[in-house]
Amino acid sequence: MNRRFHLPLVFLTIGICLWSVVLHWTPPVFSHSTPIAQALSQPDFQRHFKALGVEGSIVIANLKGDRIYQHNPQRNQTAFLPASTFKILNSLIALETGVISDELAILTWDGVQRSVPDWNRDLNLKEAFKRSAVWFYQVLARRVGHEKMQTWVTKAAYGNQTIGDKKEIDQFWLTGKLRITPQEQIDFLQRLYTEKLPFSKRSLSIVKDIMIAEKTPEYTLRGKTGWVGFGEAAMPQMGWYVGYVERGNEVYFFATTLDIRNDKTDPAARIEVTRRCLKDLALL
Repeated sequence: MNRRFHLPLVFLTIGICLWSVVLHWTPPVFSHSTPIAQALSQPDFQRHFKALGVEGSIVIANLKGDRIYQHNPQRNQTAFLPASTFKILNSLIALETGVISDELAILTWDGVQRSVPDWNRDLNLKEAFKRSAVWFYQVLARRVGHEKMQTWVTKAAYGNQTIGDKKEIDQFWLTGKLRITPQEQIDFLQRLYTEKLPFSKRSLSIVKDIMIAEKTPEYTLRGKTGWVGFGEAAMPQMGWYVGYVERGNEVYFFATTLDIRNDKTDPAARIEVTRRCLKDLALL
């Protein structure tokens, strides 16, 4: 039989097969838990620093540590004073040692007028963390005491673990010798999230709660700012923003630093540049 008479039958068979595939094909579903960042190459984070007129660095890493995105890697290995980012660990230590009972426990203001109006009143732990009230955490540190503070900083393997002598008990994270790199901040936050720090579940839970900066149906952002040299004219001014974002099944940790050269605009840029970089990874 001539083969040409089989061609219509072949085309008909192919057509039926293709139609069957179309009918049974289901398009892929992308949810907020889809690891979107996995498909991205190293984003151009530098453009955000440039747009905001600031110099600094950022490192963003997932929990496994197999996806790391950063700007200015050398600076991410440079150790700085932690400033108010130490309030995360200070809160854990204060709760664990019982010098403050919970996030609602109030410390009475000493009546000293300070440069930040929100500090000049009685505060509880949750409020003091949000407002980054230095005096509140200095009281906690003094109540913990030098020996216990050193023990817990060492147990937590925080930065270089150097808190100085007894005279520095309420200053070591502000003007002392304690140092931590952005990469070490990431490691600390990962251990906080996975509860591998040497603290009770209760203390960890309370601190995770007071760290919440934003919560939406899609994601939860936890963070803490820091300002090295705040109120110290002779010190170089440097800003921190550290924390992590939970989105679906994904968790990404971040540590941002920037030089504060304009105290009116640069403090806000700590958070803004971080958010822009997180948006590049579709995490916000």
